[in-house]
Amino acid sequence: MAVVALALVLTLINTLPGDGGSTAGTSPEGDKVHGTPAVPPDDLGPDVGWGFTHTQFSADRGSDKATRRVADRLRARPMPQIQHIMGWGAGNPEPVKGRYDFDDLDRRIDFVRASGGIPVVTLCCAPDWMKGGRSGSDNTNWSMASLESAPDPEHFDDFAALAATVAKRYPDVRHFIVWNEFKGFWNDSEDRWDQEGYTELYNRVHQALKQVNEDIMVGGPYLVMDSLDPRDHDASKTLKGPWGALDRRVLDAFEYWNKHKAGADFVVVDGSSYTRDDELLPDEFAATDKFTAVGRWVRERIGDLPLWWSEYYVEPADANDDRDGWSETRRVAVHAAGLMAMARGGATSGSYWNPEKEDGSAGSDCAGCLWTPTNASGGGKALPMYGLLSRFNEEFPPGTAYESVSVADDDKPNVRVLADDEAVLVVNTLDRKISAEVDGRRFDMGAYEVKWLSR
Repeated sequence: MAVVALALVLTLINTLPGDGGSTAGTSPEGDKVHGTPAVPPDDLGPDVGWGFTHTQFSADRGSDKATRRVADRLRARPMPQIQHIMGWGAGNPEPVKGRYDFDDLDRRIDFVRASGGIPVVTLCCAPDWMKGGRSGSDNTNWSMASLESAPDPEHFDDFAALAATVAKRYPDVRHFIVWNEFKGFWNDSEDRWDQEGYTELYNRVHQALKQVNEDIMVGGPYLVMDSLDPRDHDASKTLKGPWGALDRRVLDAFEYWNKHKAGADFVVVDGSSYTRDDELLPDEFAATDKFTAVGRWVRERIGDLPLWWSEYYVEPADANDDRDGWSETRRVAVHAAGLMAMARGGATSGSYWNPEKEDGSAGSDCAGCLWTPTNASGGGKALPMYGLLSRFNEEFPPGTAYESVSVADDDKPNVRVLADDEAVLVVNTLDRKISAEVDGRRFDMGAYEVKWLSR
């Protein structure tokens, strides 16, 4: 089995299109199996580990040398890779009812296969004709307001049918997330989330996917776990900390979905360490404790189901939704603290958003990227965030049993630590050099340094 899987991966790498074109046509019915599916591992379960989400620009397009460079690196340390069916790099998959265009999605899934990743599909967003817009690929409204609209209730079954079509086309994709951040599901009249509407859509999609293959794993609700100033009238009185307080309306929506869902193989949330007003309370490192608190709250309600963070953010965005105001050393350190906090809260999978940006040189000026842009032959080179994420996934995969390690009393306020029986991750939370004693060893650390120790 391993030899067959390797052969398939090598074949896909050799045929990876440098211009992003799809090599397979779309059948009128839309249920054609695309390409040569990778062979799912026999032990593939509902947990996938720590990886990333492809967005508008990624390594499936660009220079042949650059895209192959990324694929080779990912294959050396495989990670889960998430792709949406519409938006964020994928065109309208069903511009007219019953007529499909999977070129972009084919190309992305091919890249995931070629780079040895576990493919995960997010079933969002919906074609225009499902939400009151016009049919036809030339009529697709790509404004965020339109893209983030939910399908009308009378089209929930149409969206479920589209989900089933996608599942049939990519039989090696076993993990599906239903929708994204409750987009379009807001009850204006009651000033709360429309949890009833989302749960109805979720249940219909869940049923449709399980009819395609009962081994398909389905997850939701992909709620944004927003936090507020504790004095806000919508702040939770129970789930709160120095980092703020959860929006009680989010918790109500989660409780409703959890009670009325048709079933789930894993549970998905997302969120930021900062409040809705972009406040990092009490500071950027302590704010990540929110991920632990939220994770433990969710875990108390979902039993043994795996918990995923489909998106997580630790640096507030500017007016252009860019997060590049920090130095890369500071960014990596705070992200490391965030990953630690999610793991402490019981999460076993998490996904970094947006691995590549549109332009920039092949240098290291791509703030927050996993690799340099692939639009030039010298691109596709690993950046510090890639090193952190790939190493974290390798050292702390699903099923990791975390262990306590000793930290000298004087060093406890300055470092964050996560460990298992083989590795220790240490983060210096200060913007200056320190000397730390962790796990019985004394060593120096530079400002915001992230250090791995072997045990």
